Amino acid sequence: MSFLSKQIDKRIAAYQRELIETHYREVDNMYRQMRGWRHDYRNHIQTMKVLASNGDMEGIKAYLDELDTDLNTVDTVVKTGNSMADAILNSKISLARSRAITVHCDAHIPVKLRMSEIDLCCIIGNLFDNAIEASMALPEEERLIRVYMDMKGTQFYISFTNFTAGKKLEKINGRFRTNKGDGHGFGLVRIDNIVERLDGYLSRNSEDGAFTTEILIPQA
Repeated sequence: MSFLSKQIDKRIAAYQRELIETHYREVDNMYRQMRGWRHDYRNHIQTMKVLASNGDMEGIKAYLDELDTDLNTVDTVVKTGNSMADAILNSKISLARSRAITVHCDAHIPVKLRMSEIDLCCIIGNLFDNAIEASMALPEEERLIRVYMDMKGTQFYISFTNFTAGKKLEKINGRFRTNKGDGHGFGLVRIDNIVERLDGYLSRNSEDGAFTTEILIPQA
């Protein structure tokens, strides 16, 4: 095996380890949230039992109204119409919110896409990871990621926008510079290769205060 092949294998192995570690953190965070919801559920039941035993129906109604508002605040469930996309989007949203990043997601995905689920998850996962990384450089109150996915005619449209530290990102050899390691760059290359293989269109735009990636994948 040549030296170049060994270096490529090492980069791929490092990238795969990073993906596994990221996925573990996401799953662990979701389990912690589930345990917290279960604990809170028991407390809510006990509180309402006390109110019921005192005959305080107005208190129960007020408590239920408060719970309804609280659930709408913490609900992270995104339903796109595609089960695989739902899984990765919800895990990434959970990870982002655990890092005090606000996420606005409006996604509608046909159940049947021309692209494979592996390609779809690779694109979504890498775009989300990049947006999370960039957001961490900002104060908590300024962290925001916007995700939009839908059909535009016969093409599947994906858009990710995140706020940056205020400066326009620089390009090196036609690519935007990143402060992360080789695994990060490998992820960007994978996105580019997938879009090219599917005869799609990709645009990355850095304006003052925001970075946006737009992708179009033909479905006809």
